Amino acid sequence: LDLRTSETVAKLCKGAGGKDRFRKQTGLPVSTYFSAVKMKWLLDNVPEVTKAADDGRCMFGTVESWLIYNLTGGKDGGIHITDISNASRYMLMNLKTLEWDEAICKTLGIPVKCLPKIVSNSEVYGKVKGFGILDGISIAGALGDQHAALLGQGCLEVGSSKNTYGTGCFMLLNTGLEAVPSHNGLLTTIGYKLGSEAK
Repeated sequence: LDLRTSETVAKLCKGAGGKDRFRKQTGLPVSTYFSAVKMKWLLDNVPEVTKAADDGRCMFGTVESWLIYNLTGGKDGGIHITDISNASRYMLMNLKTLEWDEAICKTLGIPVKCLPKIVSNSEVYGKVKGFGILDGISIAGALGDQHAALLGQGCLEVGSSKNTYGTGCFMLLNTGLEAVPSHNGLLTTIGYKLGSEAK
């Protein structure tokens, strides 16, 4: 477990709202687990990352962002996106607007221009480029770990839930189109969005 961001979390938790200061917007507590804290740490502690952000060259993302960027051409026109299920775990996405929360980004010092475009879990994002025989194949889906399990185990109805065991034990409950905030420390997140026009 990488705990380099522990001090960053401690400082953020001293502010108004403590560990829940962004929970109303993002559904998540301030924690070493989420991407935003890692991004802030990099910007605060690695001069090359700070300079890249200042120069407009910094691109943050999660694993699917990196894969899709590289599969669609990388430095030669690669697409910088993240699917909505992974975006909901950055601790930067507003659950009401389904966009990056500019106020939270500003508080954390993370330039919105460094973040990938948020897309649905199921749409054509782009085509493979630079991989020979694979060139031209459409890339049309991305879904976060536990979110994929929720969908894959058929939890499509409000009230359906799933439990999976792996790196941890995770239970997810489908609450439908409305985010239901927890009063008991549970996370509120996006399950999935199947298509750019889906709700």
